[in-house]
Parts: sequence; C-alpha cells; structure tokens
Amino acid sequence: MPRIQLKLMGVLAALVLAVVASVGVLAERGLRAREMARIEQDLGERALLVQELLRSASGDSASSVHALATRASAAAGARVTLIEGDGRVVGDSDVPLNLLPGIQNHGNRPEVLQALSGEIGRSTRDSATVRRPLLYLALPPDPAARGRIVRLAVDLGEIDAAIAGLRSELLVAGAVGLVGALLLSFLLARFTLRPVEELRDVVTDIAAGRLDRRLHWRSGDELGEIGASINRVAEQLRSRLEETRAEKTRLEAVLTSMVEGVLVVDAAGHVSLANPRFQELLGVWADPTGKLPVDLVRNEALHQALRDAATRDEEQVCELEIGSRILLVHAVAVPPVGRGGCVAVFHDVSELRRLDQVRRDFLANASHELRTPLTSIQGFAATLSSDSVPPEDARRFVDVIARNAERLKNLIDDLLELSQIEGRRQPLRLGEVDVAHVAEILLDDMRPRLEKRSIEAEIKLGAAGSAWGDRRAIEQVLTNLIDNAVKYSDEGGRIEIHIGAKPGRIEVSVHDTGLGIPADEVDRVFERFYRVDKARSRALGGTGLGLAIVKHLLQAMGGEIQVESTLGEGSRFSFWLPAAPPQT
Repeated sequence: MPRIQLKLMGVLAALVLAVVASVGVLAERGLRAREMARIEQDLGERALLVQELLRSASGDSASSVHALATRASAAAGARVTLIEGDGRVVGDSDVPLNLLPGIQNHGNRPEVLQALSGEIGRSTRDSATVRRPLLYLALPPDPAARGRIVRLAVDLGEIDAAIAGLRSELLVAGAVGLVGALLLSFLLARFTLRPVEELRDVVTDIAAGRLDRRLHWRSGDELGEIGASINRVAEQLRSRLEETRAEKTRLEAVLTSMVEGVLVVDAAGHVSLANPRFQELLGVWADPTGKLPVDLVRNEALHQALRDAATRDEEQVCELEIGSRILLVHAVAVPPVGRGGCVAVFHDVSELRRLDQVRRDFLANASHELRTPLTSIQGFAATLSSDSVPPEDARRFVDVIARNAERLKNLIDDLLELSQIEGRRQPLRLGEVDVAHVAEILLDDMRPRLEKRSIEAEIKLGAAGSAWGDRRAIEQVLTNLIDNAVKYSDEGGRIEIHIGAKPGRIEVSVHDTGLGIPADEVDRVFERFYRVDKARSRALGGTGLGLAIVKHLLQAMGGEIQVESTLGEGSRFSFWLPAAPPQT
C-alpha cells in the first residue's frame, strides 16, 4: 500500500477520533450539567415537602425527630438530614439513632453555611458519613419548622451511570465512524492516488532517461494541468537530448577526424576530454578522462603552459619533443578565465621540421655542388686569361673547364627534372611496358662498362607480366639503379636484376655486391645530394640526385621503392609498379 495512502487513512482516522472525543467531552459535560440541574430542581421540591412535614410534626424528642427524618426520606426518595442552627445533627435517615451523637458538627458545611445565610445551599462532595459522592441541598431555617435546617442528599451514581452509558454509546459510534472513515479514506485514496501513482511512475521513468513515457489521462483539474506540463517537459527534454546527442556526435566526429590532438582540462585540473589523435601523439592508450595531465605526460613545459592558459587571458604556445615527435601546443583558457579550465591543441610539426631541415640541407648542398665546378671553371678561366700559359697546359685547363661545365649542366638538368617530377609538370604517357625487355636493352648498352670492370650482370625472370607506366620513366629508373650498382661495385663484382609478377603489380629488384650503405644512413639515400661515398661519386660524375629522381618517378606512376643494405656486402633496391590490366 502506498505510503501516502496510509498517511491519508491515518489523517482521516485521527480526524474521526478527534471529532468523537470532542463530541464525547462536550456531550458528557452537557449531560452532567443537565442532570445536575434536573436533580437539583427535583431535590429542591422534595426538600420543600420535607420542610412541610417538619412543620406539621408534633413531637420534639430525639427519637421522634429521627423517625420524622426516616419517614421524610422514604417519601422524598433521598437522604434527609435535620440540622439545628448551631450545626448539630438531630436526625439523619442514613444514620442510626444511637450513632447520631457521634456525628461531626455540620455547621461548617458549605451548604449549611449558605442556608444559614438565608440562601438555598448546594454542594457536591464525598460524604464523610456514608462514604459516597452526594449532591447536598439545604433549605434556610424555617421558624415554623422549629428553626431547623432541612438538608437532602442524593447519590450521584445515577449521573455517573448515565454518563458511562453515554460513553459506551460514544465509543461504539466512534468505532463505527473509525471503520467507516478508514474504508472511505481507502476508497478515496485509491481513487485519488491512481493518477498520482501513474504520475510518479512516469516522472521516475523520465528521470531515468526513458523520455518516450507520457501521461495519457486528461482532466480539467490541477492534476490534469500537472500531467500536461510533465508531458511538455518530457517532450522538450527529448528534443533537447536529441539535439545534444546530435551535437555530441558531430563534435566526436570532428575531434576524431582532426589531425591535431585536442585536450580539455576542467577547473579542477582533470582531463575532461581528449580525442584519439591526442592519445596517438602522446602515446596515451588508457582512457585519460578524469586523470591529471601530469599522470599522462611527464613534461614540465606542457604542464606550465596548461596552468598559465587556465589563469591568463592570453594564448600559451610551447613546443615539445615527445619521443621522435615534435609537437607545437596552443593552449587557451575556457571562460571564465581563472575559474575555468583550458583547451590545448597539439600540432605534429615533426614532418615540417624535417622538411625545413631538408630544405636547409638542400640549399647548402646545392650551393656546395654548384660552387665546386664553378670554382674550378672560374680558377682555370682566370689562369687561361694570362699570356704565360703554355699551350699544353692550356689544353688541359680547357678540358677541366669543359668537364666541370658538363658536370654543372648535368646538375642543373637533374635539378630541373626533379622539380618537374615533384610538381607533376613532366607529362607521363602511361601504357603497357615490358620491364624485362627494357632491362635487357639497358644491360646491352652498359655491356662495355661492365666488361671493362669485369662486373657480371644477370637478369632473373620470375612470373611473366607487364607493368603499367611510362616507358621513358621506367628506363630512367632502371638506368639510375643499374648505374649506381656499377659505380659502387668493385671490379669483379656481380649485379642481379630480379623481375617478377605478383597479383596486381610487377616487382623489380637490383642487387649488387658493392660497398653497401651504413645502417644509420639507409633512410637517407633518397635525399637530394646524398652520397654514400662522396669522393667516389664525384669522381664518377654523379650529382647526388639520381635516387631522389627515381623515388619521385615511381611515386608519380603509382609505385614505391625501398632499399636493403649491408655495409661491405652490397645493396638491394626493390621497387614495384602497377601491373598492366589484362587485354580484352
């Protein structure tokens, strides 16, 4: 049973009991007052009769007076006491004659004092003589009745009996009323609380997140207005929750797709949001929500930037080195400044810094590579300008100038070609290319160089297939790779060219038994102007741009290249190209 129903039943029961008790008390008082008035009136009439009998009495002895009192009591139906003016009791219908002398003087009794003063005396008390509660009524002394006071007393037990009967009736009425009140309150509570219980259930469900619950009953009273208001609130909550969820989904999609890491710190200094990119950049794989930033990243510069951002109304910028990454951090406060948290955005600038370093290295290397032949050309040209140069030296100086000019031309041509390839300005004519056939032609062209240095070169074919690419570009790729293999192989070395088809692509590798590349420099071989053996490369006329051109040509045709090398044992350059589509 609902607690509110029990409360309602208890209140109605208490109300019934209070009403019955109040009515009982008032009824008892009224009954007692009416009965007392009736008895007093009746007792006064009977006292007058006794006084009349006393007037007509002839004897005045103690026995005759006592006998008169006894007869008067029988006639009046009440206790009759005859009292002299000095308070002595000379007759009492309830006291034997022989005990009259032992009765206490009644001159100080209230009703006797009132009678002596000329009024009808009244008093209610327990009788010291008969030991019962009595109502006393005393008439003033009557000279015709020998100046004696006539006092009548009646037992109040009948009043108490009547009141007891009234109490019994009131208790029965109260019990009946209580049962009726409980039954009525139960039915009323069930009828009244049914919509309240439904209201409670719906509100509980709405509070638990089930916003599709509604109140379906309608009424024109206050409960109906409350129900309609709750339905409106639920609809508004559902609408706003859907908007919030959509906004959250959009925010999560934005944060997830961002290439920058995002970290949100609340006013207490705990992480309230971090996107997956942040976790990836800083190597945080556990859920960072609710943790302190210091528990995620041990970097004092970052923590100081977060603290400053939360307390200052200006953007904080710092650069961090986390492992192999370089991160640029921008942190700003979340309003209100000083009482809110902060938002930090992490940009991975590792590649930018690397490219910047590559740019600086390229400028330095290009300047150096260009300055070397120019210095030679300038020096020998200045020497030739003098008149004292022997003809044989002049011819040698001209050869040096021509050779450095050719080197300078090759260097500029390679730079222009690399620029065109990187800028996609060199047009590629894609088509089906037999890579094995191209390799055979190139080896035939290089046969004199190979034989001169006693280098053995062989093509090993796997599964047959043709590549999809630009023939000229593929020739240039193979030429650079085979040329490098020849340059960096000692006399008596060996070069193997492996060509085979795999699903969807053609794989080619050029393996030599040359110098090899140091393990810490393998990743740099495709950089511009990089040389494993700088003196040997320059002596052989290399520009240091060949492998960079190879890499960009392959990427332009949709391929890739990689290198494996062991210092002193040789290198293997492997690349792949898309396979030509089958002919229909």
